[in-house]
Amino acid sequence: MNTKGNTLDSTADSIDIPTEAPRIVRELTERIGADGFAIQPTRDGIITLWVSRQNLRTILLYLKLQAVPPFGLLFDLTAIDERQRSHRQDLPDSEFTVVYHLLSFERNEDIRLKVALTEADLSVPTISNIWPSANWYEREVWDMFGIVFEGHPHLRRILMPPTWQGHPLRKDHYARATEMEPYSLSDRQQDIEQDALRFVPEDWGMRRHSEDSDFMFLNMGPNHPSVHGVFRIALQLDGEEIVDALPDIGYHHRGAEKMGERQSWHTYIPYTDRVDYLGGSMNNLPYVLAVEQLAGIDVPERAQVIRVMICELYRLASHLLFYGTYTQDLGQMSPIFYMFIDREKVFDILESISGARMHASYFRIGGVAMDLPKGWHKRIREFIDYLPARLDQYDKLVLQNTTLKHRTQGIGAYNTEEAIDWSATGPNLRATGFAWDYRKARPYSGYENYEFEIPTGSRGDCYDRCTVRVEEMRQSLRIIKQCMDNMPEGPHKAYHPLTTPPPKARTLHDIETLIQHFLNVSWGPVIPAGESCVTVEATKGLNAYYLSSDGNTMSYRTRIRTPSFPHLQMIPMMCRGMMIPDLVAVLASIDFVMADVDR
Repeated sequence: MNTKGNTLDSTADSIDIPTEAPRIVRELTERIGADGFAIQPTRDGIITLWVSRQNLRTILLYLKLQAVPPFGLLFDLTAIDERQRSHRQDLPDSEFTVVYHLLSFERNEDIRLKVALTEADLSVPTISNIWPSANWYEREVWDMFGIVFEGHPHLRRILMPPTWQGHPLRKDHYARATEMEPYSLSDRQQDIEQDALRFVPEDWGMRRHSEDSDFMFLNMGPNHPSVHGVFRIALQLDGEEIVDALPDIGYHHRGAEKMGERQSWHTYIPYTDRVDYLGGSMNNLPYVLAVEQLAGIDVPERAQVIRVMICELYRLASHLLFYGTYTQDLGQMSPIFYMFIDREKVFDILESISGARMHASYFRIGGVAMDLPKGWHKRIREFIDYLPARLDQYDKLVLQNTTLKHRTQGIGAYNTEEAIDWSATGPNLRATGFAWDYRKARPYSGYENYEFEIPTGSRGDCYDRCTVRVEEMRQSLRIIKQCMDNMPEGPHKAYHPLTTPPPKARTLHDIETLIQHFLNVSWGPVIPAGESCVTVEATKGLNAYYLSSDGNTMSYRTRIRTPSFPHLQMIPMMCRGMMIPDLVAVLASIDFVMADVDR
């Protein structure tokens, strides 16, 4: 097996397959030869193979269509600018690397493929005709890194303005405005910017559907109540029937991944709260878990149980907001006020524990910021006794409402195969009847110790996407109760030199511990070189942080895989042939947050 070196070809005639190699590696070895790829060890244990550009599509087609069981989900597609990386021992020469992350539900296994590129030849073949969800991912990589995907049907900027110069996630692209000349906008440049915003249907791949018809368009957004943020959909209409829909994102982009490469490991934690800003500290979890995996930090049991409890409280807060806005978008005005009251009760609990409400930034590298306060359980117990009856009332008010059923049942439906093709995860996948939850399939933070069910739908429509989330709230209450009843004693943070900040008891012990505290807070810990990707079952689907460390106080590459990004890409498929009010129902049922899309 070729585990290092710079040559990636498939010239082997006889193959010696190590029996201890992972099953999929042995399958690929038999197919393309042992010299067809190189294996990279990673801290996360995900099978990581460097493959040649020529073999890429062959391998991906095999993994999706011929491997038994297949790797059906394109979990992520991103890139890394390797040019300033120091720790690249035993890896193929690469100036830019394209990374493909696949997931197999049946195997309960991931595989990561990497393609090495030189700056002089930044191109790979598109896979948008293998996975439709790759369309946006490839556009993002071109936008951020300038890597061309040959054969892509519509390769244009997706997060940055069309007139943007450069590719922001390259290492030589500026990160702060202070690195540039003061901003100015001449009259001529203003005209150029305005002209770039003009909507030309043909530029978006739209076409007339008959000789005697013309384009009829409706701009929905970027400022419209039902799009829940700065988000635009260009609709092509035939009367009120939707012929085509083109989501236009990027209005909320603020460079969250770029900031992750400029902040210390510790000081970046509050930034993660703002990605899915309705999920609060649940955003912290995959990030700190990935850092802890890189650093080899074992989190104490008490801290793990606290994290689970806080995450499920934030799941409740997010789902309550979804439930209220879902009904409001469909014409019911009262429920959102009742549900906001319940959401505020959740925030009261979170504030009493962490000192903050929506953006608590409560998790830390190695544990949580502070231990639970005295009497912490009283308010939580009151709430978990109170909410079930309220949810029963909401069932009668919302889910049993005949008008709402007519507006949502059979609308925006898709099956499990389509959901996986479009990289749907979380409730949007489980609504099709597929009972797969990351907390059950790959337990993290001790989720294997909790009893809860996986709610599913059957039709994969707007109604089922709501009912799944409603039942998830009841399951979250079960988990929170188990956390309360089984809260262990012990420290709330690991006693590890890279834990940040160190436990207070070790801070003032002597001058050395005081210096360590000062350096860990001001400069951040030095995390060993390596790569780690950790995924959690977040409020809207699977959320992952893929971190690359170069043995420094900051991340070399921070990749945030969010669930909302691929979910919005499904909108055209879900709404063609429907009416405009149906699109509003579809948008309400997706449960997206634009910061989660644009980052």
